[in-house]
Amino acid sequence: EIYTEQIVGIVRCVQETVLERIGTKENVPKFIEEVKNRKQLLFGFGHRVYKNYDPRAKIGRKIAQDVFDVVGKEPLIEVAEELERVALSDEFFIKRKLYPNIDYYTGAIYKAMGFPSDMFPVFFCIPLLSLIHIS
Repeated sequence: EIYTEQIVGIVRCVQETVLERIGTKENVPKFIEEVKNRKQLLFGFGHRVYKNYDPRAKIGRKIAQDVFDVVGKEPLIEVAEELERVALSDEFFIKRKLYPNIDYYTGAIYKAMGFPSDMFPVFFCIPLLSLIHIS
């Protein structure tokens, strides 16, 4: 299985480890506290290059809305939006420059389109393989 939490499996981790574990937007504050107390990991936030809001995440969020307009809204998007809202207003995340990255909304897009989470790493690898081929 092509899967590592640090690279290929982040989209899957955001969907399964974060959003599905939180479950509802009412559970977001508890999850945020667990992250701050280092009892939970928050995948899909932060990037080693982008130290502010990842510009690709803004595009991903817009694409997510466009996809939802066509295929219907992914229920966990409400959890994702609430988690982003709370994190972006919390000094803990602001101080550490932890903002959503492109992986944050990608899983919701794939899930809304009907793809199983086992396919998420494959979708991540396809563009990387083309880059490797070019170089």
